[in-house]
Amino acid sequence: MYLWRRLTPKQRVELLAWRKENHYPWHRPPHRGSDVPRSYHITAACYEHAHHIGYSMQRMAETSGILLENLSRCGSIVHAWCLLPNHYHALITTDRVLDVLAELGKMHGRLSFAWNGEEATRGRQVWCGAVERTMRGERHYFATMNYVHHNPVRHRYVRSWQDWPFGSAVEFLEQMDRAEVKAIWKEYPLLDYGKGWDEPEM
Repeated sequence: MYLWRRLTPKQRVELLAWRKENHYPWHRPPHRGSDVPRSYHITAACYEHAHHIGYSMQRMAETSGILLENLSRCGSIVHAWCLLPNHYHALITTDRVLDVLAELGKMHGRLSFAWNGEEATRGRQVWCGAVERTMRGERHYFATMNYVHHNPVRHRYVRSWQDWPFGSAVEFLEQMDRAEVKAIWKEYPLLDYGKGWDEPEM
């Protein structure tokens, strides 16, 4: 079972505080009513959905920073992101999506080498490749943003967005007016988003 579920409430608060203090390079929250050209939902999973990322809290924290650094390369703007024990999601705007995917592929290779060394599992496949989905318009864009922020709740790791430290939800809630957050959630519902390819873990 993933470590987060075994942490005490005090330990979770401390981890959230640590996450905020490190100020990972997340960008501005999105605005409704604006164009969303060249925006993509990027996602990647560990091979066979094994919890390689969630091997330890330290690995989760370190991978969060590494992921953001790689997503932010090539001039990309990161609007929402979330790292889970066996996969990640991000909503970004870029005009160089193939370059971003290439950077993520290199990141996967470096992480695989490091993690397999730590666990004495040389040759083990750790990742499946990152894939992108183009946002078809504002509705698709904001439904994706809700989906990314809601993912830890969807997978039953936490009960609320602000309880998960490995993503942009905490910063999003702090920077956005609460009424606006609720309006976005209501106006752009998830419905069956992710059904068939990102089912909650049991």
